[in-house]
Amino acid sequence: KAAVDMAFIVVDRLLEGLAKQGEYPESIAFTLWGTDNIKTYGESLAQVLALVGVKPVPDSLGRVNKVELIPLEKLGRPRIDVVCNCSGVFRDLFINQMNLLDRGIKLAAEADEPLEMNFVRKHAMEQAAELNISLREAATRVFSNAAGSYSANVGLAIENGSNIDEKQLQEQFTSRKGFALNSDNPGKLNEASDLFKSALSRVDVTFQNLDSSEISLTDVSHYFDSDPTKVVESLRKDGKKPGAYIADTTTANAQVRSLGAQIRLDSRTKILNPKFYQAALKCGYEGVREISKRLRYTMGWSTTAGAVDNFVYEDANETYITDADIRKQMLDKNPDALRDMVQTFLEANSKGYWNTSEENIQRLKDVYQECEDRIEGVSFMEVA
Repeated sequence: KAAVDMAFIVVDRLLEGLAKQGEYPESIAFTLWGTDNIKTYGESLAQVLALVGVKPVPDSLGRVNKVELIPLEKLGRPRIDVVCNCSGVFRDLFINQMNLLDRGIKLAAEADEPLEMNFVRKHAMEQAAELNISLREAATRVFSNAAGSYSANVGLAIENGSNIDEKQLQEQFTSRKGFALNSDNPGKLNEASDLFKSALSRVDVTFQNLDSSEISLTDVSHYFDSDPTKVVESLRKDGKKPGAYIADTTTANAQVRSLGAQIRLDSRTKILNPKFYQAALKCGYEGVREISKRLRYTMGWSTTAGAVDNFVYEDANETYITDADIRKQMLDKNPDALRDMVQTFLEANSKGYWNTSEENIQRLKDVYQECEDRIEGVSFMEVA
């Protein structure tokens, strides 16, 4: 019950904020994580059901095995369509709950209600005609990896510095995450990338939960690996970029922020925070690697969502590259990591994520060569 109550608080805050900007979103792309739902007792699951206007119905032992529609009169708003992107771990742990979500969403799609008050039904009817399938099949909204497969591997490509263009990464995302669960045929996920793309093409908002103060958006690659913001933008017929939002439930007072605002908060409290980088530098080799890795993860959000402000790169360059003392410490402790950091800056600039001066770019190239010389054991005296 606590998870359901918190879910409605988060959903209400999200929708109220969006409604103030004009109108309710018709569809929200939702990312579901396994361990997060264990820690929160299923808050994210309850959020999905709340958006659709469905409530879980517990049995006499408190177990939830069925759902029922909340009447529109009581809901007081339209039913919001959802597209659930479940992590591989979520799929492994919560297959029964995935079936529950699928049943709830299809229950909404089959409700005989005005289309302007039921976006699930509206979109399912459009997709049924578009793909020449039944309404029930068109209402499929719960997707994940194929059995035994994990992640979209977008994060892996970005972490490894692969110079893969965004279009390739987006295709990789839809092909790896486009396996649909069908509660009418439980226990099996079938390839349905066309249906996945069709559902994503109608999304107005992307959404994730952040429930741990220990691991945030730029600490690991998992969050941006599963972010579909630019995927949705490429699939929408109008080419409009969806809004991207994060629910911060790390405290009792849940906050809903834009993705850009959350990344700005992360950047100011970590990679741009003197307390963070001074402590990291004291850790020597591994500390420098952590700084470099964090910049790479920050750039991941530019790649998948375009959500990193220019000042983040500019201030990071000023802190770690322009400052000769910090740069020398990093070079002495871990030249390989400093070189990787320089590569990240140069890649961010070449891909249009960061606009900066020619002086900064030339300095980065000089530092890159300095790192190469240090790694190879070359000195100017030896060259002479």
